[in-house]
Amino acid sequence: MGKQKTAVYLNICTLLGLAAMALFIWYGIRTGIFVSAESLEAFLGKFGLWAPVCFVLIQCVQVVIPILPGAIGCLGGVLIFGPVWGFVYNYVGISMGSILAFVLSKRYGKSFVQHMIGEKNYKKYIGWLDKGTAFDKAFAAAIFFPVAPDDLLCYIAGLTKMTLRKFTLIIILGKPGSIFLYSLGLTSITQLIQHFL
Repeated sequence: MGKQKTAVYLNICTLLGLAAMALFIWYGIRTGIFVSAESLEAFLGKFGLWAPVCFVLIQCVQVVIPILPGAIGCLGGVLIFGPVWGFVYNYVGISMGSILAFVLSKRYGKSFVQHMIGEKNYKKYIGWLDKGTAFDKAFAAAIFFPVAPDDLLCYIAGLTKMTLRKFTLIIILGKPGSIFLYSLGLTSITQLIQHFL
């Protein structure tokens, strides 16, 4: 009976968390928080010392429920907090979100994943599971190089036999490189554009 009550509480907490995320997304869309790095900076400016915590939570949420393009979040982090702290906050938030997506996928399975990433994306990437044991290597490569939709692949990974420990290790070791390359590339492009304007 204790295990059933725990499962019910976990389900309720998950639903409340997803509902809170949905409300935040609705608020963000209505107020235009997610349309640019500038609007994100203006929103975070209201939180003062709590701005980094708020930003980390936004980055975490945007992995679980894609509310803004990853490019805006990463670039926003670097522009708002500088290259070092921007990288750190991006890394922490994105890693937390990736692990949360994996755990939710493990807990709620295929139908949940289909709902979260959409039927089209599900059909497009479910073939990765056919790689069998090679999935882990392909997933690690996708996490390290910022070329694949790794947020979606975190959900797909949850449908495999991969353990949380292995998944977390891949995220912790693989994410710094991709976030660094992504942030550096976006920052360089932004500086180049500003130079010519």
